[in-house]
Order: sequence, then C-alpha cells, then structure tokens
Amino acid sequence: MQFQVPQFIEVEDKIFGPFTFRQFIWMAGGLGLSYILYRIFPVFLAIPLAIGMVGLAAALAFAQVNGRSFIVWLESVFYYFIHPRLYLWSNTRPTKPISPNELERTLSNDPTLYVPKLTESKIHDLAWSLDIKERIASGAASDDDRVQGGGVFAIRTARDAIGPGSRKVAE
Repeated sequence: MQFQVPQFIEVEDKIFGPFTFRQFIWMAGGLGLSYILYRIFPVFLAIPLAIGMVGLAAALAFAQVNGRSFIVWLESVFYYFIHPRLYLWSNTRPTKPISPNELERTLSNDPTLYVPKLTESKIHDLAWSLDIKERIASGAASDDDRVQGGGVFAIRTARDAIGPGSRKVAE
C-alpha cells in the first residue's frame, strides 16, 4: 500500500485570507485592546497607547528575531532581566590523582565496575585493523596472515620497528 507523506508541515495554513490563525488572533486582540483603550481613556492618551498596542500586536504576529518568533524572543528577554546572573570562576586545582596500586585495589573490591581497556593509541589500533582488513579484502593477504608470524601486521611506532623487546611495561 502506498501512503501520501505530508510535505511542508512547518508551514502554517492560511485560514483568514493572507493570515494564519495565530496572526489573525494577535491582530484581532491588538485591535480589540486598542478600541477598549480608546473608549476608556481620553483621546490624547488613548491614541499613543493604541498605536503602541497595534505595533506590539503586529510584531507578535509577523516579526522574527534570529529565526525565532517575536514572542519567544520577548520571553527570552524577560527571563534575562528577571533571573539572576552570577557567573563564578573557580580556580581550584583538581584532586590528587589515584595511584595505580590504589586503582587496582578499588577495582578488585568491586567486580561489577566496568573499566574500558585503554590502549596506547586507539587511532593507531583502528588504522592497523583497517589496514589488515583492507589487505585481506584486496587479496594481498589471507586470514591466516593476521598472526604476527605471517608478517602482515603493521608497524605502528618506532619502538615496534625496533622489536618487541624494546617496549617496557609500565608498572
């Protein structure tokens, strides 16, 4: 069965002529409030208030600031001025690192704790793995050549080139 997938779902429908429902409500509310202001206050006070009200309603209906609607921007401005802004910089040093012996004791006491395997360089391990798989895929090496006796393994560092006895294990 084929179904029609709706397109352009972000675009609001034009319901009242060239206006969307939201735009119509903002404009009708602004015009209604300006009429009420005109009926309640004297003319010299009502006209500037009504112009401001219609301008705010038009901004709420049509304006966008940095791709966001004006009401969202106005809310952000309001919260910016209302909420406290105190940024502190703490110049404290990190705590003393745990020694490897303490780490081993901690790990041996908690067998459920998972610690990922740390290698000398994960990028080199990945490059080595890809190099071997690429050589096997191209036919330059077989699956049996992956062992060190086969000679296909990649040299990752200068210490590996000198030989396996040159590498010292850190304690």
